[in-house]
Amino acid sequence: MALLSFTMDYIIEQCQEAKTWLYEELSFSVTLQYFAWIGYSILFILFATGFTHLVSPQAVGSGIPEMKTILRGVVLKEFLTLKALISKVVGLCSSLGSTLPIGKEGPFVHIASIVATLLGKLTSFKGIYENESRRTEMLAAACAVGVAGTFAAPIGGVLFSIEVTATYFAVRNYWRGFFAAVCGAVVFRLLAIWFTEETTITAVFKTNLRTEFPFDALELFAYAFIGVLCGFAGALFILFHRKIVLFTRKKKRLSSFLQKNRFIYPGIVAFTIASLTFPPGFGQFFAGQLTARQAINELFSNITWTTGQAEDINDEEILSHWNHPLTNIYVTLTLFIVMNFWFGAICNTMPIPAGVFVPVFTVGAAFGRLIGEAMAAWFPDGVPSGKEIYKIVPGGYAVVGAASFSGAVTRTISTSVIVFEVTGQISHVLPAVLAVLIANAIANKLQPSFYDSIIKLKRLPYLPDIVSAKANAWHVFVEDIMVKDVKSIKFTSSYGELQELLESTNFKSYPLVDSPDSYILLGSIQRYELERILFVHLSKEQKIVLPQDSPGGSKPGSRSTTPPPTIIPTIVEPKKSRFQVSKVTENERAKTPPPATLSIPRSLSSSALEEQNYHTLQLPLRSILKNSASNGRLGEKSNSSADLKSEINAYYRKMSEQRKESILEDRPFIIDKGSLSDLTKKVKLQKEWEDNKLLEHIDWEGVQIDPAPFQLVERTSLHKVHSLFSLLGLHHAYVTNTGRLVGVCGLKELRHAIQGRIDEQALAKTQRPEINIEVDQESSSDDEVEDIDPQNLEVDREAPRGTKYRLVNTASLDEVELEPIEKA
Repeated sequence: MALLSFTMDYIIEQCQEAKTWLYEELSFSVTLQYFAWIGYSILFILFATGFTHLVSPQAVGSGIPEMKTILRGVVLKEFLTLKALISKVVGLCSSLGSTLPIGKEGPFVHIASIVATLLGKLTSFKGIYENESRRTEMLAAACAVGVAGTFAAPIGGVLFSIEVTATYFAVRNYWRGFFAAVCGAVVFRLLAIWFTEETTITAVFKTNLRTEFPFDALELFAYAFIGVLCGFAGALFILFHRKIVLFTRKKKRLSSFLQKNRFIYPGIVAFTIASLTFPPGFGQFFAGQLTARQAINELFSNITWTTGQAEDINDEEILSHWNHPLTNIYVTLTLFIVMNFWFGAICNTMPIPAGVFVPVFTVGAAFGRLIGEAMAAWFPDGVPSGKEIYKIVPGGYAVVGAASFSGAVTRTISTSVIVFEVTGQISHVLPAVLAVLIANAIANKLQPSFYDSIIKLKRLPYLPDIVSAKANAWHVFVEDIMVKDVKSIKFTSSYGELQELLESTNFKSYPLVDSPDSYILLGSIQRYELERILFVHLSKEQKIVLPQDSPGGSKPGSRSTTPPPTIIPTIVEPKKSRFQVSKVTENERAKTPPPATLSIPRSLSSSALEEQNYHTLQLPLRSILKNSASNGRLGEKSNSSADLKSEINAYYRKMSEQRKESILEDRPFIIDKGSLSDLTKKVKLQKEWEDNKLLEHIDWEGVQIDPAPFQLVERTSLHKVHSLFSLLGLHHAYVTNTGRLVGVCGLKELRHAIQGRIDEQALAKTQRPEINIEVDQESSSDDEVEDIDPQNLEVDREAPRGTKYRLVNTASLDEVELEPIEKA
């Protein structure tokens, strides 16, 4: 991962330098500079959009919300594949190379998770990571490596990955994440020494802040004020981003138009941002020519911009970017904050790989720098609080601002640790942690985190946190939210009932009960296991022995009164010949009449066939599972196998040739009804055999059954159910009453109950009320989307017919009716 991160950084840096070089080479014409400036960004953004859409649309966005959902236990299809890796790497390099305010951290966490998944599929590691818990541990460590490989911050990377992806974290994974993150960070910085001008392992953003007296104690109030403002600004950033997404969704015509013409929206956004950042234009008033890395390095600089005193050439260059002749430092920083604020929000709505951490990190640094420069202007000699007075360091305020604003948006405390590692400064640890805590507290009261907001916008099946203060959740039990009509398989069921169950439902697991009367839960069986036993029972090659007609002499084609044919399972290697000679063993000879078993060559006539007592032929019985197990549907039965079809076709071709010969020779043409009767009998016997086999009871010997599926009792509270689902990563749990299966509770039912509130009026109407579940009707308000589970979870979601739930919307408190879910 360190090598991949370093290679991507090198490619991105070369692309950004190429844009600057092209701009400078066209200095003789401002018009050409403008078209080159905007054309370069548009070209890279459109390429990233097209490549991502064609290769793997799952690579769009950050990736952290999806990883948070996957670590919760939900499987997102095609999200951790090789195609997604290629799409993410190429798309991210292209989008970052356009110099638009886009982050790398979130997408690189996704990349690290894909690499970990692909490594787990290798032959040498496959046996280790086939276990689901091992796979989760590997993905948790990969998230830490993704952050460490971006900023060379192993400690902050581990803490950040825990905060944004895990509700409950297993301590045994702690050292694994640290070990992998440290290895990635060390190699990442060593590569910088070997292939760049670095001389030793240093911080990513080099700073030279004063350490002997970094800040005065009274300045803590200023740092706390930064935390307060960043808390409100972080909540506003999340709200603004969500409003942009919902605006395009609510306008049906606009949404349909943008979906059909997917290059228009990214092109318009790239054109607008590139035009505003054009250096000779409006971009000269807010340092529009700087990339994110260059802007962060200058915002952390150890000089006071308001004094205008530069110590060397580098300081003069920094002042030239931020101190415009027509404005001043404060106007430039204010415009920089405002423009990059909405730049970062709108860029994360484009269908390209994009992260949010670097843009908000940059905005926070600029906001902290603005407060620091203002403090330096108000107290030019420093804050008078003791015998010694030291001047204020605006760069320290920039560090605190970067940590607090990024922490407010991502809702993490570890951003303060990341700031220390990327800057190499530990002197401002207390102000940074104080500001981050204040910013998180304020933002948490106003809006969810940026990643939780995306989870809602993308309708990912993630289980939200339960809010005890707003919902009377202690009075809600699992019996009030469970699905009572459970599709199950009985221990005494036949293969026909199993086939009907698999054809009518599409669930991934089924409960096994002892009988329809007692309904005692015996275990749980996966769908693929049920399909396997049905396939083995009905679909392997069988040897069918056609018995001789009864001595009474039934005519060919007449209804025979003989018993069903003897079925002898065999495994025959496929050969070119259709019919084969089969030897009958002594045991079989004792059970069957004495005549021998012979093969039927194609050249024998119908009269020769009638002279034989038995006809032994190989008929490969068709599998009832025509489609793959991925779609979960069983195919329709056919009346004959491929061999029978080809034999019948050959028979009619032969009749056609005989008819032509009879016309030429002027002799009557007679159809041999005996041969046609034999073929029809073979087809009927195969169908009759399958029908008889479907009537048999299921043989459970050798079937993989989970004898201890997770169970809940009816009176388990909503709080406890939420804790168990979150801690164990459950998809569903069976509800039992003294061992009897009475229902099932899945993620969807639990999510609806948690997102809603209890209807107090309904509670007061009955002594033991039917609890009303609040479903978050996402499409009913501006900041909500329709709650649709895009994944096929292992839960039977059917409700009893006629059952209704009265729901209370959390936003508008309007009563709505939730009809029962249609039968799958």
